Amino acid sequence: MGAHQPVTLSDEDLRRLLNRASADLGVRAWIVGGYVRDKLLGLPHPNPDVVVEGGDALKLGEHFAELARAGPPVTFERYGTAQVTLPGHLVEFVTARAESYAADSRKPDVRPATLEEDLRRRDFTVNTLLMDFHGEVRDLLGGRSDLDARILRTPTDPLRTFADDPLRMLRAVRFASELGFELAPDILPAMRQMKSRLAPPVISVERTADELRRMLTSPRPRLAIELLDAGELLEIVLPEVAACKGVPQSGYHTHDVFGHTLLTLERVPADLVLRLAALLHDVGKPATAAADGSFMGHENVGAELARSALERLRFSQKEIDTVVKLVRLHLRPVYYRSEWTDGAVRRLARDAGPQLDLLMALARADVAASAYPEPEKLDELQGRLEAVRRERPSRLAPLVTGEDVMRAVGIGPGPEVGRIKQRLHELVIDGEIAPTHKAVLDYLAKHPDL
Repeated sequence: MGAHQPVTLSDEDLRRLLNRASADLGVRAWIVGGYVRDKLLGLPHPNPDVVVEGGDALKLGEHFAELARAGPPVTFERYGTAQVTLPGHLVEFVTARAESYAADSRKPDVRPATLEEDLRRRDFTVNTLLMDFHGEVRDLLGGRSDLDARILRTPTDPLRTFADDPLRMLRAVRFASELGFELAPDILPAMRQMKSRLAPPVISVERTADELRRMLTSPRPRLAIELLDAGELLEIVLPEVAACKGVPQSGYHTHDVFGHTLLTLERVPADLVLRLAALLHDVGKPATAAADGSFMGHENVGAELARSALERLRFSQKEIDTVVKLVRLHLRPVYYRSEWTDGAVRRLARDAGPQLDLLMALARADVAASAYPEPEKLDELQGRLEAVRRERPSRLAPLVTGEDVMRAVGIGPGPEVGRIKQRLHELVIDGEIAPTHKAVLDYLAKHPDL
């Protein structure tokens, strides 16, 4: 056929090609799962899953790929599945199947099955809805009424559903937070009974972290954490956050540490690292709680707990470093007073660096989640920070190198060089030295014993 030329397909064109491919091979096939659910909810979902009834999903995938001028499918013969990648779409084909699972694995043994058997092995009834290639919906298990009621229910006993694939417990929480659905009454008790199945090797930390990411960037991150807690999954996924439950706070706080954390989380924008920082910003409080109600040093203890938690979940090093910095610095803007010198404001801008805007967003949420007086003080701080960032030349970056210091003072490498360089930088920050390379060297020449 020559070189394949991929084309961009609309939803209608995609279904038209699927219909042609299944008609050519004489097989019955349906779109199933999230694509159908989201179409009925009026949400975009570009990646249809196609279940083949009494036929060969691999052959259908191959023929569809030819018609769509796509590359050859990626096939998984053990599971009878084929994936076809198109611009803007990933189409997966699967033969109707039943599955059975060993107790220590979520990799199934697979056998051919009827269409209804295939649907009953799926996670939730709202994901069992079928759509033919003309857009007509077929409902075998009551998924449409659950969709209309906005409720997540498992097609079989949830203990069986979660035993087959424990990741479905996290998916239930994620769907609830993404879609605003309620959980059927039997789901949380089943989670509590099956929670130990979430641990590796049954569920990898990467899969757990991926679900957590999607929960936290959903429209309802607070709901996600509340449901994880109600299902006793939070102690498995993030024991550092679960430890905040019941830790009392005094002063301007209106809730315990856990309750305050939830209030902070729902007040930050939908940025992953910012929401991770909001979730973890006070995890150092349980370990630092004193009889007088103080939590001295909790920001530093919390930063290290945040680091270990995110390393355990294998977040990227960049994400970890950003969250740790935000947790470590989160009190600085909260404690701002009008009496701060310009040098103190510059130090905050310098220490936060590129994360300054994230830090201020976290501080605003932290203050709003408490009864702090004068929340407008952060507006004043914001204005002063903007003025500092506009200063030209900037006073925030060091203006001399270690080599400059060694030449000017006549010393060799060693900690004294770093000390002098840092002292010069502090004097620039405080406005004692003009922010130019020459002014700093001139000052050093006049103060050789600095």
